Amino acid sequence: MKIHLFTLAILCFSLSQGLNQNPKCETQDHGSTLRVFHIYSPCSPFRPSKPLSWEESVLQMQAKDQARLLYFSNLVAKNSVVPIASGRQTIQSPTYIVKANIGTPPQTLLMAMDTSNDASWIPCTGCLGCSSSVFNTNKSTTFKPLGCQAPQCKLVPNPTCGGASCSFNMTYGGSTIAANLSQDTITLATDPVPGYTFGCIQKATGSSVPPQGLMGLARGPLSLLSQTQHLYQSTFSYCLPSFRSLSFSGSLRLGPIGQPKTIKFTPLLKNPRRSSLYYVNLVAIRVGRKIVDIPPAALAFNPNTGAGTIIDSGTVFTRLVAPAYTAVRDEFRRRIRDANRIRIRNANVTSLGGFDTCYSFPIVAPTMTFMFAGMNVTLPPDNLLIHSTAGSITCLAMAAAPDNVNSVLNVFANMQQQNHRILFDVPNSRLGVARELCT
Repeated sequence: MKIHLFTLAILCFSLSQGLNQNPKCETQDHGSTLRVFHIYSPCSPFRPSKPLSWEESVLQMQAKDQARLLYFSNLVAKNSVVPIASGRQTIQSPTYIVKANIGTPPQTLLMAMDTSNDASWIPCTGCLGCSSSVFNTNKSTTFKPLGCQAPQCKLVPNPTCGGASCSFNMTYGGSTIAANLSQDTITLATDPVPGYTFGCIQKATGSSVPPQGLMGLARGPLSLLSQTQHLYQSTFSYCLPSFRSLSFSGSLRLGPIGQPKTIKFTPLLKNPRRSSLYYVNLVAIRVGRKIVDIPPAALAFNPNTGAGTIIDSGTVFTRLVAPAYTAVRDEFRRRIRDANRIRIRNANVTSLGGFDTCYSFPIVAPTMTFMFAGMNVTLPPDNLLIHSTAGSITCLAMAAAPDNVNSVLNVFANMQQQNHRILFDVPNSRLGVARELCT
């Protein structure tokens, strides 16, 4: 089947808009709220220089998701308990970025937002292999490298003390990173955080490293939550904008102030095999009005194997372990067939890359409800389907987890989270979800 070259289908705006041509891009963050941009936003300097075809964009995001899921699979399969400072290996560049000011006087960087990584790190002066703007440490009067005697040095992966600084190495997707542990003031919206500890990248190989660094929003001791506990009480929420949003900015709200009053919660669970991840208890999935018959083991939380369901900001499309995905997919297909009154022989289901449920004709799609302990999240078609620009191809935006024996994680991903406020209330061990127009 021939796929025409479309403009980036899931981003229904012109990528030719520049940062300085859009006044919305110049709006300042305020209070403790930061704007969140997609990497393909008109406000992002990291958008493709040439518009990708719809097929290319989908396949590219699928490939990154696959790498992220394979990493999670390898991680939970380890026999030993993963330390709390588990940001030592992460995967692929996350999808959403926020603006942070670092140093004195401040230098502005756009950092990738990642709820499954602890440490923050940015490219610094003299970095070899860095592909974007770097933080000029020589121009900041508050910058300070940390030595091997610093207690934070024990929290980074593979620390070495060949020189005066505490250095460490880590992998990120297909990249390797060498960094020095450092401190400086980071300002988020209007909140200065003096003495913030981060990795100052000195060398990077490969193309997986987010160009201007990463902000870790997981639960370990070097994460943003831990380092700003006095300021934000380990509480934050985000609202991710839809791929179709013209202004294409959501928000990251730090701290308990201003969080939604009316919101449903589900308990956050801890898994010692990946203590930084945000596990929740997914008990069932409903397609339309029918609760799908999924083997209980496919959804069960198991701290011994690392199995269960996580909420992740860096995975684009929701992934379910094979038995769960197959059951959900088959019920979705049945509902499409019945709702569209098309004979089976004419209801040709096609595939695109990792998506195996695509249609070349207009469809009426059912809602899908993820039933967590204590709350249900019902997703409308915009959170379930991706369409080509011309509307000739429509796919269910979910897939099976990687096919290997260690695939025990279900991941509730960012496309399914779009236009919802996701609240992480770590002190009370709960996660909230509420519908909200994010732009």
